[in-house]
Amino acid sequence: MQSGISASTDLHAAFSSFLSTPSAFALLVTITGESLTPLETISSSNSSFHSSLPLLTPYLQPTRPLYLLLRRHTSDASLICVTYVPDAAPVRQKMLFASTRLTLTRELGPEKFRNSMFVTDPTELEPESFERWERSEEGAEGEQPLTREEEAEKRIKAGEEEVRQGAGTGERRLIGGGGMKMAVGAGVMEKLEALSRGGENLVMLRIDVTAESIELAGTATTNPASLASSITDDEPRYSFFRYSESSDAPEGPPIIFVYTCPSGSKIKERMLYASSKLTFVNAVKDEAKLNVVKRLEASSPSEITADAIEEEFTPKQEQKQGFSRPKRPGKR
Repeated sequence: MQSGISASTDLHAAFSSFLSTPSAFALLVTITGESLTPLETISSSNSSFHSSLPLLTPYLQPTRPLYLLLRRHTSDASLICVTYVPDAAPVRQKMLFASTRLTLTRELGPEKFRNSMFVTDPTELEPESFERWERSEEGAEGEQPLTREEEAEKRIKAGEEEVRQGAGTGERRLIGGGGMKMAVGAGVMEKLEALSRGGENLVMLRIDVTAESIELAGTATTNPASLASSITDDEPRYSFFRYSESSDAPEGPPIIFVYTCPSGSKIKERMLYASSKLTFVNAVKDEAKLNVVKRLEASSPSEITADAIEEEFTPKQEQKQGFSRPKRPGKR
């Protein structure tokens, strides 16, 4: 989901100044009209990143979304982009900030950002909470962030190990392109690729909100009439359903993508699912070679009925209207 908003000239200038000022700890960014604009630069004399985090607290208001660009390291890819969207913010602002966060890093230069973070509460940016998040991102207690060369070497070694073991390492992998990579958990792509080959015809996925990665939630064999009962209504889901078992199409059997998001879902879940779905579906079509022919969205799985699915595949009848003779001029 793209918002059509772009970075202003003022933001580019403030960002350049931020990068060239070693004491600058954070650059705050907001949305003004149709542009991303700088709000304020926060400096810190403290050499400890985590000890500087309390400087952000006065700016984290309960109803105002905000972007915070944090200088985490002194090497390349030194920044973390934090999207702060409080639960009490106006709905339009929530959607706007969630749909623009990729634009922000893309226009400022994705190579300058090591990671991104989505938070809804100021406590998530407290030192202890932030350290916990970093540990989950780095994958080990106390592990130091890697340079780009080290990250590349780690991915190569992981790939070599996966080839040796055959069954895979169970680590996350990245899919997608164009600077919009997405993390997926173990087994996700394998199950999706298998949809075209028969067997189970439903693959259900969930987003791990903390890690912002897509994980396998389950698989099943079902039919259009029972599809709704196979998908949980407790939390959002991405589901891929093979509509028919056979197809003459060279691209494979038709697959339906179903996105369900219950009304009681947390705002952070809604934002992540809504802003990631198109990127993920396109990546799946490209990398898992799935013939995704329809996309259905509903707040409850119960709305995905057999009739609703059948209607998607029923050719629309064109209603032809007969020729209507024009009325003769004269009195009405």
